[in-house]
Amino acid sequence: MSIHIAEQIRPLQLFTILAAAWFTTLSSFADMKPNVLFIAIDDLNDWIGCLEGHPQVKTPNMDALAARGTLFTSAHCQSPLCNPSRTSLLLGLRPSTTGVYGLAPWYRDVPSLAEIVSLPRYFRQHGYRTYSAGKIYHGNHGRTPGLEFDEIRPPPSLAPFPPEKLVSTPSPNRLVDWGLFPHRDEDKGDWQVASWGVEQLHVKHDQPFFLAVGFSLPHVPCYATEKWFDLYPDETLQLPEVRLDDRKDTPRFSWYMHWRLPEPRLRFLKENDQWKNLVRSYLACTSFVDSQVGRVLTALEESPFAENTIVVLWSDHGFHLGEKLITGKNSLWDRSTRVPLIFAGPGITPHAVCNRPVELLDIYPTLVELCGLPPRQGLEGVSLVPQLKNASAKRDRPAITTHNPGNHGVRSEKWRYIIYADGSEELYNMQKDPNEWTNLANRSEYDSIKADLQRWLPKKSAPHAPGSRDRILKYENGEIEWEGTNIEPEEPVPEL
Repeated sequence: MSIHIAEQIRPLQLFTILAAAWFTTLSSFADMKPNVLFIAIDDLNDWIGCLEGHPQVKTPNMDALAARGTLFTSAHCQSPLCNPSRTSLLLGLRPSTTGVYGLAPWYRDVPSLAEIVSLPRYFRQHGYRTYSAGKIYHGNHGRTPGLEFDEIRPPPSLAPFPPEKLVSTPSPNRLVDWGLFPHRDEDKGDWQVASWGVEQLHVKHDQPFFLAVGFSLPHVPCYATEKWFDLYPDETLQLPEVRLDDRKDTPRFSWYMHWRLPEPRLRFLKENDQWKNLVRSYLACTSFVDSQVGRVLTALEESPFAENTIVVLWSDHGFHLGEKLITGKNSLWDRSTRVPLIFAGPGITPHAVCNRPVELLDIYPTLVELCGLPPRQGLEGVSLVPQLKNASAKRDRPAITTHNPGNHGVRSEKWRYIIYADGSEELYNMQKDPNEWTNLANRSEYDSIKADLQRWLPKKSAPHAPGSRDRILKYENGEIEWEGTNIEPEEPVPEL
């Protein structure tokens, strides 16, 4: 507006014009949807500082995020395996509904699932620009631009690798390895994923964004540089508490859940002096990933989007490091199901801790509600917004984890109940026995508790989806089949 024109406008008119512009600006800000920063971490159990899963772990960035938002201390995955867990979270449906239980299939290849609207696709349909880097879906799935995400850049990567495996494990699988070897942090796949995430927070966006950043570590191979190993000196490192007779009161069927896998048993680690090395490697990789989370969160804080971005950080499942005499996942115990889950940002109570059992399945409806989108029909999760406003808000249902048809874990605030496809059971008082060492399922005085927990079991039990493979367990007419091979009733449990 020129001075000449301004001189012709009376003061009252000028005030009216400026006030209208001011209120228009306020209105546009009020109508602006919050952005979403969606941080996924692979195979990270509760070994982060704010969850106190390991007394020595150093994760200052995730701890700081928890301090400025709401931390869920009893969050659980829907499946203790990457593909079905991520499929469940991103579709908002249980594995027992989709039939996706193994490392395959990709759900878009299943006719009955092909057109289901995923979480990122729902945000695209409602005006969001969606971005993805690293591991969000399992493997390289979901990386066709314009389907799940508008823009996709660095793929998931566990590189760099040493010339040869560092540990000679019973399985020759190249990924089952760990340890220290010379390489640069800047060359790691997760560093590149974080860098791309940082770049997106430094550019102008003309519409709300959904930015998904997926880190691959501490998934094996657990390779870290000396900087991260030095955080955990060998001479003072604490190993997980285990009991060598721990599986004496667990059903034989519990072994079928992880009958033969590349991940070694505890016996191998002890006999080959590798237990401490693996624990140290896992902790080192966890601290490295925490540093990459920190890079992304710092970029957010320095950006214009800091006050209008919801951050959610999660892991797809837990990981055993000797507990229950195994390593890896593929179990229905807390070490395999309990995961970090943190929300922070607008509409979320800061400095809050929620101890209610919740599910990764709940992330989809929670983000939809937080962002003011129309409710998404057909989701099997329940919004966590009541707990994000008041961490002690009541939540009636427990968390359910499923691994192959008929095998379920039910986690309430006090109890963990497990029922296997053959009807065998486990029951643990998690307040008195957090290590799940004493199975109470066969004691009649707990029958009413089991009955109460059983009523939450999924009503659907979908068979394996077409194309299912890898870590597939079938139980039909008393016959047990692991990855296509029958298991004889008296066959010895694989020890390594």
